[in-house]
This record gives sequence, C-alpha cells and structure tokens, in this order.
Amino acid sequence: MTDIIKAIKAIKSDAQVSVNAEDLNQITWYDGNPTNITNEQILAKQTELQADYDALAYARARKQQYPSMEKFIEAYTEKEIGGDTTKWDEYVVEYNKVRTDNPK
Repeated sequence: MTDIIKAIKAIKSDAQVSVNAEDLNQITWYDGNPTNITNEQILAKQTELQADYDALAYARARKQQYPSMEKFIEAYTEKEIGGDTTKWDEYVVEYNKVRTDNPK
C-alpha cells in the first residue's frame, strides 16, 4: 500500500508532516494542515496511487525482461552495417516474447 506521507504529498506537495507507524491517528502536521486534509482524503489518495502503481506492473516486468541494450546495439549494428539480420531477428523474437508474456 502507498504510504501515508506519499499520499499527503500527492494532495499537497509542500505539506510539512510526519507519521508514526503508518497510523492515520499519529500524523503530526508541522504546518498546521492549512488545507484541512482529512483521513478520508488520504485514504482515497492512497487507493488512487496504488491503482496507478498496479496498472504499471506490466511495464516493470517488461523492463526487467527485455533483452539488454548491448544486445540491441550489436544486433542493429550488424543488420545496418554488416547486412546480417541473424542477431536482429533473434532480438525481435525475444523482444516480442516479453511483450506477449506481459500484456498491458
């Protein structure tokens, strides 16, 4: 779950606050909470931020599994300069497999 301070900062980026033990009842507002952020607003923002994070799980998985940049550079260079598409073809297969295995 997205932490309380992250949710508060998403609501009011310059909020001056601390939280003890991720407990809504242990929030200390050093700025006096001038916009009167409520616990309900914090919980709603946490839910929204978590949903945004979860929606990008496929992108995080893809990033870890894509073939390396070195592999791309070598395959592309051999294709463009040397005219040999063998490594490029292999790269494309690996790249597309990652996308298929981790759909949006």
